[in-house]
Amino acid sequence: MYRSHVLCCGGTGCTSSGSAKIIEEFEKEIAATGLTEEVKVVKTGCFGLCALGPVVIVYPEGSFYSRVKPEDVKEIVDEHLLKGRIVKRLLYTETVVEDKIKSLDETDFYKKQKRVALRNCGVIDPEDINEYIAYDGYMALGKVLTEMTPEDVIETLKVSGLRGRGGAGFPTWLKWNFAKAQPPGQKYVCCNADEGDPGAFMDRSVLEGDPHSVLEAMAIAGYTIGASQGYIYVRAEYPIAVKRLEIALNQAREMGFLGKNIFETGFDFDIDIRLGAGAFVCGEETALMTSIEGHRGEPRPRPPFPAVKGLFGKPSILNNVETWANIPQIILNGPEWFASMGTEKSKGTKVFALGGKIHNTGLVEVPMGTTLREIVEEIGGGCPNGKKFKAAQTGGPSGGCIPASLIDTEIDYDNLIAIGSMMGSGGLIVMDEDNCMVDIAKFFLEFTVDESCGKCTPCRIGTKRLYEMLDRITRGEGKMEDLDKMEELCYYIKENALCGLGQTAPNPVLSTLKYFRDEYEAHVKEKRCPAGVCKHLLQYQIVADKCKGCTLCARNCPVGAIAGTVKNPHVIDQSKCIKCGACIEKCKFGAIVRK
Repeated sequence: MYRSHVLCCGGTGCTSSGSAKIIEEFEKEIAATGLTEEVKVVKTGCFGLCALGPVVIVYPEGSFYSRVKPEDVKEIVDEHLLKGRIVKRLLYTETVVEDKIKSLDETDFYKKQKRVALRNCGVIDPEDINEYIAYDGYMALGKVLTEMTPEDVIETLKVSGLRGRGGAGFPTWLKWNFAKAQPPGQKYVCCNADEGDPGAFMDRSVLEGDPHSVLEAMAIAGYTIGASQGYIYVRAEYPIAVKRLEIALNQAREMGFLGKNIFETGFDFDIDIRLGAGAFVCGEETALMTSIEGHRGEPRPRPPFPAVKGLFGKPSILNNVETWANIPQIILNGPEWFASMGTEKSKGTKVFALGGKIHNTGLVEVPMGTTLREIVEEIGGGCPNGKKFKAAQTGGPSGGCIPASLIDTEIDYDNLIAIGSMMGSGGLIVMDEDNCMVDIAKFFLEFTVDESCGKCTPCRIGTKRLYEMLDRITRGEGKMEDLDKMEELCYYIKENALCGLGQTAPNPVLSTLKYFRDEYEAHVKEKRCPAGVCKHLLQYQIVADKCKGCTLCARNCPVGAIAGTVKNPHVIDQSKCIKCGACIEKCKFGAIVRK
């Protein structure tokens, strides 16, 4: 028995900040002080507070050390682990109240969260199957194989109200039931771990922190629909997730949780990994299956739907990582437990990757129905530098922008669709008053244009034309009739594109046109970007009363657009200015303004 456990985040975020070196230092210092038999170092998955990494938590005290550096390790070992004195200077600022250490659940970031899909992330060593088993791992699979019929599993999912977490929110039980109803024979179970939305990292974090939960759920699905083979489609840009999946697969096979005659019930099921090359369109189910088959990832017309004719032409189901991670807990705790969380039509919790102009960047899991205000202001800590919240983008390139006036919207599938956005896989990008909403729409549309597979004309050509109109507007070349043309084209694309990528691509444009039309009109009528973002509409001017004639701006202008003599006010030649901003960065007197 160890008296202390040192949990170090081994997720991508903290790894990129040097957590591997910190783990190495802990092991070295613990060995040097003779604590090897008393203290165990555990490399975990993501704790959630990614902006504060590398993160280290010491139990049983629960001391939450943030932004730990290798040179801090010796102090933690000598003071905390050897002498029992907590190193307060390294503690996450919220964890100390009157010299008492708060538990993580009491901090503002965590207290409104409910971790179901993320329950083991930051808690267990994802590379040790025994730790997963210690937290009831594979008990749900055992229960299903020995106590439940496939019909029982379907009914359990139905009562739970679980909907797919990949974007559309389709009822999970219904998808499984369609595949189960097909004649016996070869069927497939697929996991979408492609996660192509900009700013999204929910699925990656689950795979890095709790890969066995996905394997267990896929095996449950295999039993339910009558499949013997599963595939996890994960992008190659996730090397840590891929490595831990491979380790988990090998361990599960060795333990008999995958392979032949699982739990001696006669049920056979195994899983293979297929690496994707980062194509956003391969997040669409038919394109993903086409890619697994070894072909170019392009969507197929539906019907027939994958549950009837999917991978290799056989009945198949596809769910994303977060959906799978919920299933073992639903089996073990009962569908009523899961259904008790959330709203009437959106049960359970939802994981969001919280990013953008927000204090607490990271992973958040909250009950469905939590308001946007609670996520942004209470959990996220609001916008930095006293800036005002302006909008939030949910659903990535397929979603829409939610304005500040709707910050009290309860987040669930139906509410988001009603206001012109969508849940998507769970990216939530926060924007403040310095963001230009026309530029935001242009950014997401540029991404969609680049990621379109080109198979259908509405998406291939329509999104390109939309982007061109947005580009003209941000250059000050737009006309008022362009706004009506854009809206008309958006609805044409939505109604005629082949797959979900094309059908939802216009959402960022439509939502910003709806809620921020005044910004579009300022760009068109006044040739002005209210947020001061669109480069072609900016002007840098020198305020004569403030200019000291130091010449610093002129010396740093790359195109010689600034003229003037020493100790006299300078002037910017607008015909030469390339609007790079070098002058305003170098001016020490605040004499240069951007308009």
